[in-house]
Amino acid sequence: MLRILLLPVLLALSAHAQTVDTSTLTGKVVCGYQGWFRCEGDGANNGWHHYAAGSKILEPGHAHIEMWPDVSELPKEARVPTPFKHADGSTAEVFSSVHPAAIQLHFKWMRDYGIDGAFIQRFATTTRDKRFREPMDGVLAHCQAAAAANGRGITLMYDLSGIKEGDIQLVIDDWKRLLTEKRLDPKSSSYFKHHGKPLVALWGLGFNDRAPMLEEWSRLITFLGDDPEFGGCAIMLGVPYYWRSLEAKRDTIQDPKLHELIARADIVSPWAVGRFGKPQDAVKNGEKILKPDVEWCAEHKVDYLPVLFPGFSWSNLSKSRGKEAKFDQIPRLGGEFLWSQALAAKQAGAQMLYIAMFDEMDEGTAIFKTDTHPPVGESRFLAEPDLPSDHYLWLTGMLGKLLRGETPDTLPKR
Repeated sequence: MLRILLLPVLLALSAHAQTVDTSTLTGKVVCGYQGWFRCEGDGANNGWHHYAAGSKILEPGHAHIEMWPDVSELPKEARVPTPFKHADGSTAEVFSSVHPAAIQLHFKWMRDYGIDGAFIQRFATTTRDKRFREPMDGVLAHCQAAAAANGRGITLMYDLSGIKEGDIQLVIDDWKRLLTEKRLDPKSSSYFKHHGKPLVALWGLGFNDRAPMLEEWSRLITFLGDDPEFGGCAIMLGVPYYWRSLEAKRDTIQDPKLHELIARADIVSPWAVGRFGKPQDAVKNGEKILKPDVEWCAEHKVDYLPVLFPGFSWSNLSKSRGKEAKFDQIPRLGGEFLWSQALAAKQAGAQMLYIAMFDEMDEGTAIFKTDTHPPVGESRFLAEPDLPSDHYLWLTGMLGKLLRGETPDTLPKR
């Protein structure tokens, strides 16, 4: 009888225990969440966006993705049939990111495997076009609801790739609109804070493949940090991997003003994807790059969020652009590559981790459940058939334990 009376209390305590502390990013493992996959007929009117290139339909030989999603846990109405076939002749299905059931399932996986939350990607160049902006607004709304329902945290990340000089105002206008129309609630319990302020991520500062626009970036940082009505935010800056040494021959502009802007941020996050490809490289870079990065950040009172990635491949994406790329360019090695990066980051002094990405199937960096026996035929997809489909979700959860000192440094076995 007593157990029955206490059951609601026990359930409440259990739910509380599963709720992430969103008051700080310290001690957290988060993932980038693209949310950009669209299907013909899903109501977004974006066609097969990110499943197929441009105006092409999704069909064998015309795939934009490198991995095939595992949709077996989705309800039937959230699964979309495609022309692709499995080896047994069954129809291969995908999901649309605008369907709330898909996002709810993804955040449930984050909860089930101990991943603290996600940085929701929002591409600034598409905010000017209502046809793409409205589906992104819908994805953002579903992510907020799913994070709240599953006790996870979210942060909005603006990706400024493709922004031209004079276009920074797009971000300012979009942020104002989201808050004014109550499409985003940065003060909610499921939104990440840092240093007592809602955290906003800005990605793309200082790369040498785009206009520097340092004055415009400065204006954006000032607006988000200090505007009396829309500011008061903590700011994370996504920067090139070689930001500290200003190595233009690699990925960074050679302008010391970049360091001045980074020193104004709360968190700096260097983009590591594709910068190296072996576990031994991760170990070497931990000493050569990450450790000095952390020291610079400590000196300038900026927190450090290293980017980790499980592997990389974009042969289908490259083919859709008329180029050739090696299949399985950076092998995952069953998780050894990802673990080596996390261990190097921890040993360098990092206190938070960013995993690229949760759902990035285009470049083969997704850690969510993917089909271990993907469709066969003209298009080739990454798979590790000897591993369960949830292997990288599980391993990412273990990275959090590694970061917090709750598990040994050696690659864990299931």
